[in-house]
Amino acid sequence: MFSITVRDHFMIAHSFRGEVFGPAQRLHGATYMVDLELRRAALDPDGIVADIGLATQVLREELARLNFRNLDELPEFAGRNTTTEFLAHALFQRLAARIAAGELGPHAVPGSASGGLTAMRVSLQESHVAWAAYEAVLAPLVAG
Repeated sequence: MFSITVRDHFMIAHSFRGEVFGPAQRLHGATYMVDLELRRAALDPDGIVADIGLATQVLREELARLNFRNLDELPEFAGRNTTTEFLAHALFQRLAARIAAGELGPHAVPGSASGGLTAMRVSLQESHVAWAAYEAVLAPLVAG
C-alpha cells in the first residue's frame, strides 16, 4: 500500500457536556495539528498517490472553515460534543466528499479507471502526548 501524508493545523474553542469531561465542560481552546494520510494499492499513471499540492490545499480549506471558531456556535455541531475523535470523523467525511468530487484530480477518485484512492486516515494531535484519528476505506462512486 502506498501513502502520502500532508499536515496543517487549526485553532478552535468549544465546551463539552457531561460529568466525564470535568473542567472541559467550561469553554476552552484547543490547537490541533492535523495529518491527512491518503492510501492506494498502486500508483496512478503519473506515478503518485495523489497531488500533494492539491491535498494540502483541500485540507487547508476545510480547516479554514473551523479555524478561530467557537464550535459550540456552529449549527452543524449543535448538540454534539466536539471531541477530538468526533472532529477527526467530521473532517474525514468532508475530505472524502471532496475527493469523490474530483478535487484531488480524476485519478484520486475512488473506483476511477486508475483505481483511485482506497483509504484515508485523519489524525488530530491535541498535544505531543495525546491524539485521536479516524480511518476508513474510501468507497468507490456508484453510478446511479
